[in-house]
Amino acid sequence: MLRNIILALILFLPLCSLQAQEFTLTGRVVDSHDSPIELASVSCLSQGKATMTDLKGHFSISLRSADSVAVKFSMIGYKSKTRILRRPRGKQTLRITLLPMDALSEVVVTEKRRQTTATEQLDIKNLKDNPSASGNAVEELIQQQAGVSSHNELSSQYNVRGGSFDENSVYINNVEIYRPLLIRSGQQEGLSIINPDMVESIGFSSGGFEAKYGDKMSSALDITYRRPTRSELSASMSLLGGTAFAAVGNKRLSMSHAMRYKTNRYLLGSLETKGEYRPNYLDYQTFISYRPDSLWTIDFLGNISENHYNFLPTDRETSFGTMEDVKSFKVYFDGQEKDVFRTFFGSLAVSRLLGSKLQTKISLLASAFYSKEQERYDIQGQYWLDDTQNSENLGVGTYMEHARNYLTSKVASVKMMVNHKSRKHDIEGALTMKFEDIKEKASEYEMRDSSGYSIPHNPDRLDLIYTLRSSNHINTTRLEGYLQDTYRFASHGERQSFFTLNYGLRFSHWSFSGETTVSPRVSIAMVPAFNSDVTFRFSTGLYYQAPFFKELRDTVTTDGVTRAVLNNKIKSQQSIHFVGAFDYRFKMKDRPYKFSAEAYYKLMHNLIPYNVNNVKITYYGGNQCDGYAAGLDLKLYGEFVPGTDSWVTFSLMSTKQKMNGKWVPMPTDQRYAVNVHFTDYFPGTEKWKMTLRLAIADGLPFGAPHSGLEHQDFRAPAYKRADIGMSYCLYERGSHGSSKSAIKNAWIGIDCLNLFGINNVNSYYWVTDVTNQQYAVPNYLTGRQINVKLSIKL
Repeated sequence: MLRNIILALILFLPLCSLQAQEFTLTGRVVDSHDSPIELASVSCLSQGKATMTDLKGHFSISLRSADSVAVKFSMIGYKSKTRILRRPRGKQTLRITLLPMDALSEVVVTEKRRQTTATEQLDIKNLKDNPSASGNAVEELIQQQAGVSSHNELSSQYNVRGGSFDENSVYINNVEIYRPLLIRSGQQEGLSIINPDMVESIGFSSGGFEAKYGDKMSSALDITYRRPTRSELSASMSLLGGTAFAAVGNKRLSMSHAMRYKTNRYLLGSLETKGEYRPNYLDYQTFISYRPDSLWTIDFLGNISENHYNFLPTDRETSFGTMEDVKSFKVYFDGQEKDVFRTFFGSLAVSRLLGSKLQTKISLLASAFYSKEQERYDIQGQYWLDDTQNSENLGVGTYMEHARNYLTSKVASVKMMVNHKSRKHDIEGALTMKFEDIKEKASEYEMRDSSGYSIPHNPDRLDLIYTLRSSNHINTTRLEGYLQDTYRFASHGERQSFFTLNYGLRFSHWSFSGETTVSPRVSIAMVPAFNSDVTFRFSTGLYYQAPFFKELRDTVTTDGVTRAVLNNKIKSQQSIHFVGAFDYRFKMKDRPYKFSAEAYYKLMHNLIPYNVNNVKITYYGGNQCDGYAAGLDLKLYGEFVPGTDSWVTFSLMSTKQKMNGKWVPMPTDQRYAVNVHFTDYFPGTEKWKMTLRLAIADGLPFGAPHSGLEHQDFRAPAYKRADIGMSYCLYERGSHGSSKSAIKNAWIGIDCLNLFGINNVNSYYWVTDVTNQQYAVPNYLTGRQINVKLSIKL
């Protein structure tokens, strides 16, 4: 008996020693080109230990020995790899190669990419499944970010931290995108050029962005289109339009084709102005990428769009005021509006990899944009303004609006771009030459007749309340360039802090005014040694916004006729950004979350004042103001429900400009905003999915027309909107026992737009009686509507 016990102890003690023994695992993580992968995750889930690679790809971690130890190596954008170590002892060394992730493979992301620059990479999962009134999925995603606002669900345009619509730069595959210039309302817009079916990644910066992004003062949106590696086919249809997407691809050639059709006739039927709305938008887009070998890449992107907006108004009835003082405004219309916006865009990029390790890339990009715009309307309205409490008639009259506006714009560019990646540096530079040719011929006027008197009343002659004539042609060139470096390094010592420093310089020269600008920009991010889940960021820079065509138009009034002329003495607007940020990643109930806070201050100089009516911006045509914008943006992002992404944002802001010696709010002075995006599945099934979008934003300043920004003493009601969408999976390959079906999945959805039927104010129409008393009649946006959609993917 004793002998058996001793024998058992002899066999058991070495096992105990083995279990208690620790070993050190070291090594290096590289990619397929033998370049180090920094900040890759090295983890042993069974022991609850993890570390990250340094900037050279090296790692070291102490683990307990066992019969088998599983160590996982992972990094965003690469396929994870797991190594099993058998009874490891002492010091073990591994060399791990991670391969790039197939863009079309099914990926479960458990950790979001860490933001170490001023540009955030947004998650595009379920991008097209959200309830939408405009059909612009990418822009609606941007509008839900902290510091971004929109007061018009029909428009794809947005304001960022007090900036105007024109202060946001947009890039697709490193080419700057332009928009039509005559758009004045969300009803006219159609769809933006960004096609959600073709998007691979979205980078967005709301301030302090890098030198590679152009001469805009507020934000930068960087879109990259994907290169399919196999055949794809999908289609969708709804009461608001339809889409079709087809793609083929292999390792050498990929080709994507997409068509979109939109008509918001059904949605516009909820407006208070009744009539026959006949809007329709059609576009075709293609992206072709060819790689003859591992060194060369040839990309072509093309877009053709045709946008028609036809409108025959009949009548309108609006009630406004307070519960104790309700006014009624009735209008009967004659006339019609016919608008056409036709655009063509194309870009060609040829790229070549250089160097023994293919670390240098040189690209030549050429692009062209052409737009032909026509805005024509003759609309007469006869109105009655009544006090509903005592049936008193407050005003009666007629107004007539006329426009014949024609604009043709051509923009061509040639860009040479170089990128070099080394162990710690990512150096990028480019030189761009742009050629701009814009022709405009415009004639507008508005006549108001109140109780038999034309306003403004002049006993000696007939004056119109508004008139504008313009005939301008501009042909200019711009030379732009930048050089920037992203430098990643770590502190010394056993516990390292990781740093990312981006610094660069941008310059621009414009032949029209002869102005040359130089913009230094810098940002730094730190992952501190005391907590790898925390990131501190700071960025600053000098940003110039060179005037485009609309900013140049100054006005001169002679004998009651206002003419628009181009101001060649105008200068670029200037803004200095200071942005401090804090990111904290954490887990709650084993689900990932990220909390972000950004405080910013923008000091602005040489501002060109402007008025906003709906989405039309009218500039003063000269540098007349200085100003500032300051605020705080908060965002909580994570899996509020397992397997889904949701977020909440809260923003505070103050933005003012000094005009004629007086500080006044900017037209975009939105003091607070709250956005909620919540996604959930029905209990017990993932076939039913629900998405809820909530937006509450402070109303914007406004005043009587033609009174100047310094007299904008009123503020519109807050913008409040809720959209909810529910989707049901009709079919999914493999769920019915068949894995060879041609249909991958099919979804049907129903959206309730403006769930609570809130009357949001877009703008105001001002009625003046013979006593010169003015009444602001609100123009409301769309009401509650139901949209049904069906999508199929093959």
